Amino acid sequence: MKQAPMIKLLAGAIIALSVASSPVMARDSNSKDKDKKEALYPNATRTEPKLDLTSDKDQKALNEGLDAVNAQDKAKAEQILQPIADSSKSKYAQALALQGLANLHYNDGDIKGAIGLLKRSIDNGVMPNDTYFQLEYMLAQFYIADEQYQPALDTIAKWRAEGKKETAESYALEGNAYYRLEKYPEAIAAIKKAQSLTDKPNDTWNQLLMASYAESGQTDQAAQLAQQQLAANPNDATAMSNAVAVLMQSQKYPEAIALMEKQRAAGGLKDEKSYVNLTKLYLVTGQEGSDAKGNAIKAAAVLKEGMSKGVVQPSYDNYKLLGDSEYVAENTTEAVDAYKKAMPMAKDGEAAVRAGQLLLAENKFSEAKSLIQQGIDKGVQRKGTAYMLLAEAERGLKNKPGAVAAMQKAAQEPETADKAKAWLKQAGASK
Repeated sequence: MKQAPMIKLLAGAIIALSVASSPVMARDSNSKDKDKKEALYPNATRTEPKLDLTSDKDQKALNEGLDAVNAQDKAKAEQILQPIADSSKSKYAQALALQGLANLHYNDGDIKGAIGLLKRSIDNGVMPNDTYFQLEYMLAQFYIADEQYQPALDTIAKWRAEGKKETAESYALEGNAYYRLEKYPEAIAAIKKAQSLTDKPNDTWNQLLMASYAESGQTDQAAQLAQQQLAANPNDATAMSNAVAVLMQSQKYPEAIALMEKQRAAGGLKDEKSYVNLTKLYLVTGQEGSDAKGNAIKAAAVLKEGMSKGVVQPSYDNYKLLGDSEYVAENTTEAVDAYKKAMPMAKDGEAAVRAGQLLLAENKFSEAKSLIQQGIDKGVQRKGTAYMLLAEAERGLKNKPGAVAAMQKAAQEPETADKAKAWLKQAGASK
């Protein structure tokens, strides 16, 4: 079975949803022109209640409070709206005041508090249909922001059933919630529905659709969609990144390389991630195919180009990657040099041991011993293998006691115990 690709389409970048922060103004509901305005929910099943706001004083205070919310004057808005929410004789006035307070809490980052206030506003019951359903939709958005995805779906379903309204945005919201719940077939259906309801679908919907295809194992569909999006937006860096990511997840490495090389030839590789990804693509292609050395040579060339331009920064990961590339390319001197540059920034001894291993092949036993010992002292995953390499360096230096001591250490590690014990027995040093 093929190994999973090193780079994966990130869900975190999928579909950013904006939540409306402007409340529905009270003056709209009592306007003399209300009957002339086209209803937003003309087919709603909800019976529109009779409004009970009769006080000019409350009407004026509400407008001032909601204007303060829109102006982000929190202190003034709370001073005006809280008393209305607490004690107004008008349920309608209370509902609008609660809505305004919910907006304040949302803007302050208190999403749970905003949800509680908005639910109280909706549950109050005395709202014209246009306002009621707008707030219900806003509640679904609040749930998404609070990562309460099932309540968001339930709210959207209720909004759609009672309001008798379908919009592209509502299906996109639904698709986002299904994606977060890892219900990918439902997410795909919802996003496709959203796209069918508008001639100007949001670009982020395609990202969500691609991710849903990829996560559900439909990698061919994800790759096809990514390439279509790139063809429509050839100079879009995000489209290019998405196309490469899904091609890699589909294990279509040659196609991903072709896209990135085309971008590179046009001077389009402008960030470290792109250079590193292309380097890794060449390495994994070499591992999967028959020309590991040739692909590793290309990998090293790409990474060194990025370093020469100052795009790829000098870091442990990048020098280790360069060392690995040169190692597979059989460029021993360049590989050792890269590993040595990685060592001062390393948290472990892997690069040091790898450099020492290469020097052993060059019969540079003294330097190899020093590097391998440094690696062991700093910590490596395969400690037994490192001790066997150390023993080999000691043998090259004609230091049999040192070789025996290193092999005895290797004999204590499960991965190398059998080989080390056999060597010790043959050398007459077994206990």
